Amino acid sequence: MEKKVRVRFAPSPTGGLHLGGVRTALFNYLFAKKHNGTFILRVEDTDQTRFVEGAEEYITSCLQWCGISPDESPAIGGPFAPYRQSERKATYKQYADQLITDGYAYYAFDTPEELDAKRKEIPNFTYGLSTRDGMRNSLTLSETAVSELLAANTPYVVRIKMPKDELVSFNDLIRGFVSFDTNLVDDKVLLKADGMPTYHLAVVADDKAMEISHIFRGEEWLPSAPIHILLWRYLGWEDQMPQWVHLPLILKPDGNGKLSKRDGDRLGFPVYAQNWTDPKTGDLTKGFKELGFMPEAFVNLLAMLGWNDGTDQEIFSLEELVEKFSIERVSKAGAKFDFEKAKWYNHEWIKTAAAEKLLPAVKAVFADQGVAINDDVHLSKIIDLIKDRCNLITDFFTQGIYFFVAPSEYDSAAVKPKWSEEKALFFKAYTQLISDGFSAAELEEKFKELAVTHNFKPGELMLPLRIMLVGGKFGPGVFDIAVALGAEETKERIANAIAAFN
Repeated sequence: MEKKVRVRFAPSPTGGLHLGGVRTALFNYLFAKKHNGTFILRVEDTDQTRFVEGAEEYITSCLQWCGISPDESPAIGGPFAPYRQSERKATYKQYADQLITDGYAYYAFDTPEELDAKRKEIPNFTYGLSTRDGMRNSLTLSETAVSELLAANTPYVVRIKMPKDELVSFNDLIRGFVSFDTNLVDDKVLLKADGMPTYHLAVVADDKAMEISHIFRGEEWLPSAPIHILLWRYLGWEDQMPQWVHLPLILKPDGNGKLSKRDGDRLGFPVYAQNWTDPKTGDLTKGFKELGFMPEAFVNLLAMLGWNDGTDQEIFSLEELVEKFSIERVSKAGAKFDFEKAKWYNHEWIKTAAAEKLLPAVKAVFADQGVAINDDVHLSKIIDLIKDRCNLITDFFTQGIYFFVAPSEYDSAAVKPKWSEEKALFFKAYTQLISDGFSAAELEEKFKELAVTHNFKPGELMLPLRIMLVGGKFGPGVFDIAVALGAEETKERIANAIAAFN
C-alpha cells in the first residue's frame, strides 16, 4: 500500500522567516495538496540558547499571509501532537540509550575546555573517526569509569559513532543517486548535556513518530543526510524512511553564494516575508508584505525560484501551482534572486486584481501616511485608474495622493516659459464648461473645441492642465483625473494654478 503523503515544514523559532524558508514551506504545501496529503508545521525549538520570543507566532503569521496554512501545527493541534520539539523532550533519550546499547553511539565526557584545547592543538579539528580514540568518552574509558561518571551526574553528550570505510547512499527525488564516504563525516552530537536532543536525533525521531512520507528541505542540509540515514537504519526504521528532496539554494543576484539577510540590507531589498523586530535589540528587518507585495505575487515568485511547469507561463495562482506542481520540474541548480523580477510579478498581480481586493491594503497605506479615506467607492475608482502604474501597494500613495490632497506646489519650470495671458484666459473659459456628469471623453472633446476657438493646438495645453490638477508630469489620463476629482475640485485647482503661474 502506498504511503499517505505527510510532509512537514520544520523551522526553528530563532528570528525572521527568510524567503528560502517560505519557499520550502510552499513546496511542502504544493506537494501535499497535489496528492491529497497533509501539510504539517513542526517547531524545532530544541536549541534553547537560540530561542527567540514571538518567533513561532511570527512564522505562523507569515504562512497565513501567504495562504499556505498547515493542517496540523502547535496552534491547531492534530493526531501527532505535540508539534513543538521542546514538548517532546521525554521521548528522545530512549533512542539515544538504544543507540548506545546497540553500539551505534557513545557517551562523550569531554569538557568545553578540553575541546577548546584540542581545537588549538589540531587545525580544523572534528570529533570523529581519526580523533575519538584520543578523547574522554565511553569508547576509551573502562566500563567501570563510565558507570562512575554517570553515577556522579558528570555532564556528557551522546555522539553517533560513524562507521569506518562505508558508503551511505540514497536516492534524492531531485538529485538522483547521492553517496557519502563515512570516513569524512564527524561524530555529531545527538543528545546535549541539558538532555535536549540535537536537530539530528530529534528530526529523525519526529519524522518517524509523525509518519512523514517526504522530506523537503534546503540543499544546505545535504551534508547531514548520511547521519540521518544511518539513524533511520540504526534505530531499525529504514523500511519506513521518508523519501528525500533537497531543494536548490536561492542565490544572491550575482549568483555567488546563498542569499542572506545581509545581502538584502546591502542591496536594498527584503529577504524576510514580513517585518521582523528583534525583541532583544529592537532592530527592525523589513519584509515583503510591508514593502507592498501582494501575497499572491510573493508566492508566485517563490514558486518560480527553482521550478517551472515546462511552458513559458510565469503567472500562477496558488490553485494553479497546486495543479501543475511536480518534483520532476524542480531544478538541481541554484536560482538567482532578482528583485526587479520580483517587482514585475507584483505589478502583474496588482494590474489584474479587482479594486475591492486591493482596497483594504491601499487604505492602510494612506492611513499610515496620515490620510484617512472614508469613501470606499471613490477610492475603488482611483485604484482602478492608477493600478497599472503601481509596482508595489505602497506606490498607490505616491500615484494617488493628489486625488485627495490638492497640490501645494507645481512643476512651474515645465509651464512658465510658455505661459501667457491668452492661456490663462483659455483655462478660465474652460472652467465654465466643466460640470459633473460629463465623461472623460466629453471633457476632452470640449477642451479641444475650445482650444481651436482660442487659436491653440490642444497638445500645448494638455501639460499645463495636468500640472494644474496634480502638480507634475505624472498620473493617468488627465480628463480621467478631472472626472475623478469632480467639477468643483477641478475648477478650484485650475483657478489656484492660474494664480500661481501668473
